[in-house]
Amino acid sequence: MTASAEALEMSRIAALAADEKLANDVVVLDVSEQLVITDCFVIASASNERQVNSVVENIEDKLREAGHKPVRKEGTREGRWALLDYVDLVVHVQHDDERNFYGLERLWKDCPVVPVAGIEARSTEWGADSDGEVADEYVADLDPDIEAADLDAADLDEPGSGR
Repeated sequence: MTASAEALEMSRIAALAADEKLANDVVVLDVSEQLVITDCFVIASASNERQVNSVVENIEDKLREAGHKPVRKEGTREGRWALLDYVDLVVHVQHDDERNFYGLERLWKDCPVVPVAGIEARSTEWGADSDGEVADEYVADLDPDIEAADLDAADLDEPGSGR
């Protein structure tokens, strides 16, 4: 079983909305094989509470324009980890510290990453190891022709680098 077309479209809208507000490390995971309660996770982060809230508001606005309302919202007041539940889609917008600590991508590492065209790669340290080397699975999301050994975390943050 794979994610429904509607869940994938909602995920695309949410991911692009997060990226529009300069969220870091926007990732879409197809969790439909592992969970019966939802099809996709969108995971994004931001460096401060204000930006977390801005990302959440933009995602809600864009999905509302597309005809979708969350059935549940949690954590939107604190700006540390907001969860938007759209049944087929669950959106996690986390402060960078929470994302680094809880590591949702590591927890759901067996789930396929759904590529979303048009998302600019903005990485925080969680995508790099302690030496600043970018993990192979994240490089594949950036550009399949790039080897992880050819990049370090600084390459991802370089303005105009196209990565």
